[in-house]
Amino acid sequence: MKRLTIYCLTCLIGVSPLFAQQGVTQCGTPTGQPKFPIETYQELPDPSSPSDKDWAAVTIPQISWGTIDTRYAKHRLPQLKKQQLTTLKGWRGERVNAQAVVWTGTEVKDLNFSFTDFKDKKGNSLSDEAFKAGFIRYVMTDELNKDGRGACGHRQAVDYDSLLVADPIDTNLKSMSVPVRTVQPIWVQCWIPQSATPGTYKGALLVKDGSRLLQQLNLEILVSSRELPAPSEWAYHLDLWQSPFAVARYYQVPLWSQEHLDAMRPLMKMLADAGQKIITATLTHKPWNGQTEDYFETMVTWMKRADGTWAFDYTVFDRWVEFMMSVGIDQQINCYSMVPWELSFQYFDQATNSLKFVKTAPGEPAYEEMWVAMLTSFSKHLREKGWFDICAIAMD
Repeated sequence: MKRLTIYCLTCLIGVSPLFAQQGVTQCGTPTGQPKFPIETYQELPDPSSPSDKDWAAVTIPQISWGTIDTRYAKHRLPQLKKQQLTTLKGWRGERVNAQAVVWTGTEVKDLNFSFTDFKDKKGNSLSDEAFKAGFIRYVMTDELNKDGRGACGHRQAVDYDSLLVADPIDTNLKSMSVPVRTVQPIWVQCWIPQSATPGTYKGALLVKDGSRLLQQLNLEILVSSRELPAPSEWAYHLDLWQSPFAVARYYQVPLWSQEHLDAMRPLMKMLADAGQKIITATLTHKPWNGQTEDYFETMVTWMKRADGTWAFDYTVFDRWVEFMMSVGIDQQINCYSMVPWELSFQYFDQATNSLKFVKTAPGEPAYEEMWVAMLTSFSKHLREKGWFDICAIAMD
């Protein structure tokens, strides 16, 4: 197995015109596609080659239900017993999942899938909106848990080989070609409607090459009489941080524009459907010293007037909070941070018409002056918006 190499500086200079036209991985490898592919993307080449011996007996596409507990390797023959029927059990309001696996010894030029109707013996049916599926795509990483310790942190790159692993579920891609001796999983989900009549619903996933049916995978959904509340009513206090700045970069739209909000809406709706309760907001510039690919900018404009007093603008903060509440995430606002990692605070200085920074720490006069003014203004603004009781000053 060959390790993906890091390009040296001379190589980067030599292919710089090429890089201007396409994306580049963090280790300098050209991706061979536009920098920000929106609808679909090409996967990086697999460092692991298919085994001629293992694949020799596979002459036509093979399709079976697999298990949701396995990440099937892209070029390793899957070790599973072919299964044409699987049964999923769930409460009304619960999401149940299955994984179909396609592997082929010949090219499949137009792999696609669809669902039949799902009905019980009495003629009741589950709505089409209850079902969705997507191709599982592959991303590059290094060897997973090689030492068996399950630890993270700094590692010597030379000790860990490159690895292509199944990870994202691509629900945008409706069809794809599958090369010879390749595995392509399909993730299937049924969000059982809360209004569904208890019973057993039978249907199928149809896997095709163009219009030609390759396999009908039968699927039964056993719906319980019990009901799971809507995600917004779950007691579990889910807090997955959001990064609106990463979305703006990827979709190449201006921060806080309508285009930005439109790009974020399906992503944040997905988060709301997972039971998210908390809005991640930032009060200061780079609260974590820019450790992420897209550093977090302040959502509040700090201004020191010419007379030395402080003023604050909450336009962006309000736009962000109102947007998140519109998708159903509205139980808490966590604001970062009074203690940023660098203890450096950016503000606009009216007297010099420029951005400035002040380094100060809790207990120092400058820190107290800034934050007393800010918190006095902020609490007043939150009360006016009706958000005071759900807002917290968070630290990390």
